[in-house]
Amino acid sequence: MDVVTALRALVAHRTIAAPVDEPTDREPFEALLATMREQFPQLHARCEVTRIAQDGLLIRWAGRSSEAPVVLMGHLDVVPINPDDHWTHPPFDGVEADGMLWGRGTLDCKGPVAALCAAVEDALADGFTPARDVWLSFGCNEEVSGGAAVEAVKALEVRGVRPWFVLDEGGAVVSEAFPGVEVPLALIGVGEKGYLDLDLTVTGEGGHSSMPTRNGATARLARAIVRLEEHPFSPHLTEATLEMFARIAPHASGPFAAVLSRARHLRGPLASALARMGAETAAMVRTTIAVTQLEASPARNVLAATAHASVNARVMPGETIATTVRRVRRTIGDRTVKVTVHSGSEPTELAPLDAAFDLLCEVTEVAIPDALPVPYLVMGTTDARHFQRRWPNVYRFNPLRYSPAQRQSLHNVDERVSVASLTEAVAWYRLLVERI
Repeated sequence: MDVVTALRALVAHRTIAAPVDEPTDREPFEALLATMREQFPQLHARCEVTRIAQDGLLIRWAGRSSEAPVVLMGHLDVVPINPDDHWTHPPFDGVEADGMLWGRGTLDCKGPVAALCAAVEDALADGFTPARDVWLSFGCNEEVSGGAAVEAVKALEVRGVRPWFVLDEGGAVVSEAFPGVEVPLALIGVGEKGYLDLDLTVTGEGGHSSMPTRNGATARLARAIVRLEEHPFSPHLTEATLEMFARIAPHASGPFAAVLSRARHLRGPLASALARMGAETAAMVRTTIAVTQLEASPARNVLAATAHASVNARVMPGETIATTVRRVRRTIGDRTVKVTVHSGSEPTELAPLDAAFDLLCEVTEVAIPDALPVPYLVMGTTDARHFQRRWPNVYRFNPLRYSPAQRQSLHNVDERVSVASLTEAVAWYRLLVERI
């Protein structure tokens, strides 16, 4: 089938989930699900399709045996568009130009969903039946940390499903990730960092701006923010990152190759070096802190009686929400700055590098032969974390190629997927379901 046509149709629907305490406009989701029925008729006619959390889907493709099934995941919602941003092509038009399909969700995550569904659609049309059950789980509120994935886990448990492995978004095929490494890396996520939203609140006397007092609410909040910026968390390497470096080392050149080959013996110095190399590598080795929202005085000539900052942290495995909050309070060192937890999710355990992981590597080596599959710690938060709390073999990989520019387009302007890569992803999913 034509996966490009299918993805263009999916991109057209503005499936933006609202935060938990706000109502979601469900009309775009209903339209999207109708489009999926039109684009993937075999899948909907010959598989067992169940609605989850109103606008999500849980689909069972029956296999030939009772062996432990496989769960393949994605999500149907996308992040909003900033109306002040200027896109090369309108974000919901699904324009195909310059070898790319442009639009919100082409990478995250309608592109992978379309490729997976196209692979299943083609396999069904060819009369293929997988060796074991394949479940497709498509959430509808991943981008707002909604509960669709939790409901999917519960639904699978009620049915007695104990997956051999689960595969969600998270990793991808990336280029130019490390100096001296020219081979594209197929980053297969084996775990993910935790997520933590904190509120920093400082109160003061307020008053008229013509008579400012020293050490007011905004000054104390600014000092707290600067302290967090100037005292980042200590870097360290996880087992997933060490194994990634061990597999990359034979394919690297220059000084970096020698360092990677001795990564386990140079854990401390290497972690410190990566923390200084840039935002991407720093996020691999430390808990990160980002101040994302600020709020203070309601008027230009009014002193703030309350100053507030929203802080987002991504917590490394080996650390917890509690230890992160303690570290933030200690770094700020000012008891007049109130630190409260708004929401959070602990980092996951790391999935084993066993037969399931080996299968993902083998499929990648065949379907994307120039890419080197390696384990990877996912920086962001995915629906997979809910599955990994129940089942250990949970991995994260989209078989799409991301250039550095495409990586920057995630949740940003000009999100786009290569048409050639999209077609390659269909072949990757087809091979996976044939080999499970």
